[in-house]
Formats: sequence, structure tokens, C-alpha cells
Amino acid sequence: MYGAQIAFKDFYPRVGIWASKWVGFKHFNKLFNGMYFWPALRNTLIISFGKLIFGFPAPIILSLMLNEVRHSAFKKTVQTVTYLPHFISWVVLASIVMEVLSPSRGVVNYVLQLFGMDPIFFVGSKEWFRPVIIGSAMWRDTGWQTVVFLAAITGIDPQLYEAAEVDGASRFQRILHITLPGIAPTIVIMFIFAVGGIIADDFDQIYNLLNAQVMEVGDVIGTYTYRVGLQQMDYSYATAVGLFRNVVSLCLVTFTNALSRKLSGSSLW
Repeated sequence: MYGAQIAFKDFYPRVGIWASKWVGFKHFNKLFNGMYFWPALRNTLIISFGKLIFGFPAPIILSLMLNEVRHSAFKKTVQTVTYLPHFISWVVLASIVMEVLSPSRGVVNYVLQLFGMDPIFFVGSKEWFRPVIIGSAMWRDTGWQTVVFLAAITGIDPQLYEAAEVDGASRFQRILHITLPGIAPTIVIMFIFAVGGIIADDFDQIYNLLNAQVMEVGDVIGTYTYRVGLQQMDYSYATAVGLFRNVVSLCLVTFTNALSRKLSGSSLW
């Protein structure tokens, strides 16, 4: 919090934070009137909402499917394979994504050409860059997030399943009426965290996949702040951007938490 005051000063490293001159909301005015911030904010929201819409349900569905698997070895194999990408850095994962989607030697384009289609430069295409970002994020995080939901499923009383089976409930009905209601509080908590992260893009992922051809659709707040704050050394302006993002995240979490408490009775506080 001490460093947050840089956003309200003309900060010079030579004189330090305390001795730098106060300028009020100068950098925030520059932020909201700048021509590059709003496109970065728009891209951040589009990509984040895409991750929320497609990425949030994915671990829930995968955990439900894994919970129904009765073959222990197969279940553990699937869990290991889906967990593994989470422990690999985006520097490595981005290289794998670019190789797999390469228009000249990538597996995906090789398959497309087998069907008589032209190769696509996915990472360098404005139409495909955002789907690549969303898809690669799901590939990395879906398996790891299933840990939370599988743990919640194990907390459900097994007698409920036995009673439902005796009453003639099908497997799908048991999932719909026992498993999903049983993990609903966990789903709500995870959703609150996900909504709070809408404005907080995954800098490591996008920075390693971003290129000049897709800056218009791929430049997000994280990469924008990096350019302004580190490359241009405008630390005060970059701090103002970061403070704005944090305030928006706090508002989103607070609103979602209150709405969740009112509608479902489950909340963080």
C-alpha cells in the first residue's frame, strides 16, 4: 500500500517515493483519456469473459466425468495427464502451442491440409488469436482445477447415492440431483474468484504468444502496463493502471459475493 502512492506522484527513483512530487489524479486523467488503454481494456474483457464462459464449466464437467469412472488405473492416468500442463511454465507451453499450430510444420495444419484446407497461421491471425488464448488456458488449468471439485465431491454422503440407486435413479439423475447440489457451494466460491479475475489477465500466457500481427486483438492491460511501466519507465502511470485494475477487481468480487449470498446463501464472507 505504501507503493500505491506512486500513482498520485511524479515518481523519480533518484529521489524516492516519499520525496517525489504529488500530482493528484494526473496519471488517472492520462489513463482514461489515452488512446491505447481502452483497446487494451476491451481485449482484456473479451478474453477474460471467454475464459469464464468456456473455461469455468470445463473443470466441473471433467470432475463429474472422473467421479463416474470406476477403473482406477484409467482414472489416475487421466488425472495425471490433465494435471501435468499446470506445472509447466508458459514459456514452454507457449512454444508447444506455436509448434502444434505452426502453419508449416504443426500437427493441426497438417490435418487440415489432409482434408484439402489451406493452412492457418493461428497465432498470427486476428480471428484465431483469442480462441487460441482461451483454448490454451483451458488446456493448462482445467485439470488442476478439478482437484477442488473432486475434493468437494468426496465430501458428499455416499448413502445419498445408495438411496437414489435403490429408488431407481439413473446415473445422470444422481449427478443432477445429488452431486451438483452437493458441490454447489464450492462452485459459487470458485465463481466469485473467477469473476474477480476478469480484469486480471494472464500476463505470462499472452506475453509469450503475442506478436505484432495480433496486437490489435491481443494487447491486454498486463502487456500494456509492462510496455509503459518497464520499457518506457513511466512508473507512476503504470502504477495508476495497476491500481485501477485492482479497484475494479475488488468491486467485482464484492458485488458477486453479495449477489451470491442473496441468491444461494453461499459466499466468501
